Amino acid sequence: MKILLISATRIEIEPLLQKMVVNEASLNMIKCQYNDFFIDVLISGVGIISTVYYLTKFVNKDYDLVINAGICGSFSKNLKIGQVLNVVSEQFSDIGVENESSFLTAFEAGLVDYNVKPFVKGVLVNDFKHSQLNELEKVNAITVNIVHGNNESISKVKQKFNPDIESMEGAAVFFVCLLERLPFIEIRAVSNYVEQRNKDNWNIPLAVDNLNKVLFDFIKNINKKQ
Repeated sequence: MKILLISATRIEIEPLLQKMVVNEASLNMIKCQYNDFFIDVLISGVGIISTVYYLTKFVNKDYDLVINAGICGSFSKNLKIGQVLNVVSEQFSDIGVENESSFLTAFEAGLVDYNVKPFVKGVLVNDFKHSQLNELEKVNAITVNIVHGNNESISKVKQKFNPDIESMEGAAVFFVCLLERLPFIEIRAVSNYVEQRNKDNWNIPLAVDNLNKVLFDFIKNINKKQ
């Protein structure tokens, strides 16, 4: 199996890289090896635009699986800080039209058809299943250009999209992989709750540590089946 692992920053997957042999590295692509198993690691940079560009540039039909891995903010206190999640749906939450009193998505504004590929009723849905993901809670996500940190905007986005988590790249990966018909998964670990911004309440080290434990177990188990 040939895997492409994509992460916005190297920090989010550094513990995994430390357990692998790096055969070749450039600014964005790190070609790694674990025993006899090879994995390409793409550092896309933060945000939708950078993710779409670099994923489209480097991805090809030779990959059997694309893994998007990173940290996220949770809208739900039912999810624990450090918990690792399987993201099964994504929405772009801030592409649309704003008027004096409300925000309309591109679909609601009539700019895009709700079911234009790869959207289903305005949502990006991943139907790919893998047995190693069974222990991870499934969640729905939004992808944002601005991380929420204001109570009023948080309330509005929760009411409109009812998301479990938010990131700045997830929907971009969904969009490219669905159009390219590539199997993919998105694995996120909760680093903070989406609330009035206070980084003292965040625990990025715990989220990164737990994320990489899951990633490493995933890769080891795949490697055993090769």
